[in-house]
Amino acid sequence: MRGQKHILITGGAGFIGSHLSDLLLAQGHQVYVIDNLSTGRLSNIQHLSSNTNFHFARANITNESVLDRVMSQCSVVVHLAAAVGVKLIVDQPVSTIETNVIGSELVLRTALRYGCHVLLASTSEVYGKGVRFPFHEVDDVVLGPTDKSRWAYAASKMIDEFLGLAYYQEYGLAVTPFRLFNTVGPRQTGHYGMVIPRLMRQALRGEQLTVYGDGTQMRCFCDVQDVVQAIAGLVEHHGAAGKVYNIGSTEEIDIYHLAERIKNVSDSSSEIVLVPYSEVYPHGFEDMQRRIPDTTRIHNLLGWQPAFTLQDTLVRVRDWLKSSTEE
Repeated sequence: MRGQKHILITGGAGFIGSHLSDLLLAQGHQVYVIDNLSTGRLSNIQHLSSNTNFHFARANITNESVLDRVMSQCSVVVHLAAAVGVKLIVDQPVSTIETNVIGSELVLRTALRYGCHVLLASTSEVYGKGVRFPFHEVDDVVLGPTDKSRWAYAASKMIDEFLGLAYYQEYGLAVTPFRLFNTVGPRQTGHYGMVIPRLMRQALRGEQLTVYGDGTQMRCFCDVQDVVQAIAGLVEHHGAAGKVYNIGSTEEIDIYHLAERIKNVSDSSSEIVLVPYSEVYPHGFEDMQRRIPDTTRIHNLLGWQPAFTLQDTLVRVRDWLKSSTEE
């Protein structure tokens, strides 16, 4: 039986954070959530409001007094609060950089004050234009030019990792960065460019399934239940600090065939149409052709590997969207 921990989740009302809250509460921990609800939703955590082990503060993580008060009660912080989704990142580059860099610096500084173990969420975006597959945590990185705002997100998360590892090396603070690849499941919204909920909602409505680009870009989609199991495993491994861990599926599919799978699972007659990036994103938008993780490191540490197939996850997303009243 694990000992009870007091765990702060920044961004805990979001898609991944709310599922992590569910799991950590089920494991008997005290869970504290800070979320400003800019992309998170109260509906994601409403079912937890009566749980005496769950504590919620509506605030921005740059609110130092709230962050200090909550973190003083915790031994672990899972820092998930960040700009999310390609569309939001491209549309709001200033808030993306400020939220990611300033927010993470405040979390690390406060964690140092109280000696908290920090699990620092990063992203597969940091692999940029890498062409060595699968992506390994120690691979070299190639990013695009600074006039393409998408790369600002990748660079800001790299700074988060550099800063977290610097706190580990210089101050001995236990910091464990983890890089999330495409994560999907119930509660995920398509509003910020997430492809599966967007296409699934279109299919269920009988609308055209809009595939951006030529549809040949390859991705791996990991069920959120598998992802939070990996994060919860890192919570229990204080000795994991100082290394970066990939978290994601290795089951690949191109986006056009993903749309076909979604049509089948939703029993939809919707037409699949290709939409040029220029009609969706600002001029000069760049995308990566392939993104697949090497998950050897986290498997060796935790024995972790995804339990859900892509088909399982598509069914779960379909059923959730059918029962959801949210747009």
